[in-house]
Amino acid sequence: MWRFVLLCVLLAGCAGGDLSGSPGTAREAAPTQETGPDGNTGPAAATDECDGALTFDYPPVDLDAIEYITPLGLMIDSHVTPVDHQYYQNFLEQDRWIDVYSPAAGRVTNIQHMANAVSEDPSAFVDDYRLEIVHSCTISSIFIHIGELEPALAAVAPAPGDQWPVDVQVTAGELIGKYQMNVDYNVVDLAFTTDRLLVADHYWVEPWKIHTPDPFPYFNDEIRAQMEQLSLRNAEPKGGVFTYDIEGRLVGNWFVEDTNGYAGNNPERYWSTHLALAYDHLDPNLIVISIGDFGGRSRQLTVVGNAPDPADVTVESGIVLYELDRIDYWVGDQRWDRGSLATGIEARESQQPQGSALFELIDSMTLRAEFFPGVAAADVDGFTTAAITYER
Repeated sequence: MWRFVLLCVLLAGCAGGDLSGSPGTAREAAPTQETGPDGNTGPAAATDECDGALTFDYPPVDLDAIEYITPLGLMIDSHVTPVDHQYYQNFLEQDRWIDVYSPAAGRVTNIQHMANAVSEDPSAFVDDYRLEIVHSCTISSIFIHIGELEPALAAVAPAPGDQWPVDVQVTAGELIGKYQMNVDYNVVDLAFTTDRLLVADHYWVEPWKIHTPDPFPYFNDEIRAQMEQLSLRNAEPKGGVFTYDIEGRLVGNWFVEDTNGYAGNNPERYWSTHLALAYDHLDPNLIVISIGDFGGRSRQLTVVGNAPDPADVTVESGIVLYELDRIDYWVGDQRWDRGSLATGIEARESQQPQGSALFELIDSMTLRAEFFPGVAAADVDGFTTAAITYER
C-alpha cells in the first residue's frame, strides 16, 4: 500500500488525465475506521445517499501519462501476502507529474501524510499522501502516494506522520492531486465480500481487504478497455487477483499461530509472521511462495519444477518439499526490462536456487512449515525443532 524505493527496480509507472474541476472546500470531519499496521484507516461508509450500483466515468489517473498498470496480487518485500491494490506507474519518465482524479463524485473523508515506507529497507522514507474518497454508502476509492494535493485538500492535510478525518466534497473527474512514478489505487465495495480470505477476523487491522474487488469492472466500458490494455497481466481478470484461500488446501495466506493475524506481533516488521502460497500476479501459471522471514528477511520465490500446485495439496498429501528459486520475467526469447509495457509476459524460474521449504497441513486450517535458506532439497531430511505452526 505504499511505494517502495526498490519498486522502481522491479516494476514501473503512475497515471492521471486531462480532466479538471474546481477543488471542494473543507467541511465538518467524517468518521473513519480502525487503523492498520501501516497507519492506514479503513474506508468510512459515510454519505447521505446510497446509489447502489455505481459506474465510474473518469479514470483514477491520466491513463495517457502512464506506462502500465500493475494488477492486484503483487508480492514484494514487506507485501508478503498478495497486495489489495493496483499500481499506476511510469518509471520511464521519473520527473513527470501525473494527474490524479476522483473517478466519481464523493467526499474525501481521511487524509494521511505518509512520512516513511514500511519495508525491509529501514532507510526508505516517503513524503506523500494517502486519501479515501467515499462515493456512496458502499463504494469508496483509496489512493496512496499522491505526491501533491490540490489546494482545498492541502489546506486540511495533516503534518508528516499524522492522519485525520476530513470532509471535502469532490466532483466526478475533479483533479485532486499529482504524483511521480507510482500511485496505488483500489476500490472498496461494502456490498462485496470475498470468500477467498477465510478468516475475516485476521484482517481486523485492514478491514477493507475482504471488501476489495477488481477495480476495472467499476469503470465504464471505454475506460475499462483502456485499463485492460495497460495491464501487465497476461490472463483474466486483467485487473488481477489477490485472494486465494481454500479451506483444507495449502494455497493462500497463512499467519504464524497466535500473532494477531495480519497485524503481526511486531509493528516494525508485522509482515515477518506472514506466509503466502499463491501465483504470480502477471503470469498466474507460476507458483509463488512468499515468506515473511526467510533467513532474516522477507523473500518471494518460485518452486523448482513448478509443482505440486498448492491448490492440490491437502492433509492427505502429507509432507511436501519444495526447492525454491528466484523469479524471472520473459517476453518471448527476451528478458522483460520491467519498465516497459509488454504483453504475454511469462514468469519463469531463474535457475538460481535459493533454498528449500517443507509444508504439512495438520488440519484444514493449520499448517506446519520450515524454511531452509541455501539448502538444496536433496539435503533436507525433514522437520526440525525450528518448524513453525501457521494458521489461517
